[in-house]
Amino acid sequence: MRLNTLAPGPGSKKPRLRVGRGASAGQGKTCGRGVKGQRARKGGYHKVGFEGGQMPLQRRMPKVGFRSAIKAFRAEVRLSELAKVGGTTIDIAALKAANVVPAQASVVKVVLSGTIDRAVTLKGVLATAGARAAIEAAGGRVEAAEAPAKKS
Repeated sequence: MRLNTLAPGPGSKKPRLRVGRGASAGQGKTCGRGVKGQRARKGGYHKVGFEGGQMPLQRRMPKVGFRSAIKAFRAEVRLSELAKVGGTTIDIAALKAANVVPAQASVVKVVLSGTIDRAVTLKGVLATAGARAAIEAAGGRVEAAEAPAKKS
């Protein structure tokens, strides 16, 4: 293959449509711009999605879902992911160093998913009841971490 033999695939490039060349050309008179209005004018500017004053589609559609503002600062860790962290004492700094939680996480909670086969001590890390039972069954312990205060 040579650079001078490269060509676009057949049918991928259409010739430019020459508008305003009479009715027989297919795009005469209004040149495909419709009749009157801002979009028919030469310098007529409108925003992307503008529908001539009609409520635009992106505003007619309902909003879906909820995006939590605190999601960036909270993290969940599976029980099986604790094996990636070296040492017997696991805190938030150790989890960040092992790339188990994101760097901006300030509250971490261990959930029961998978198994753990070594004794570890959790410091400053929350744990669900099932995860706490599994850690204690493996010979480890969970030191009290204060839960984040709930707004009332």
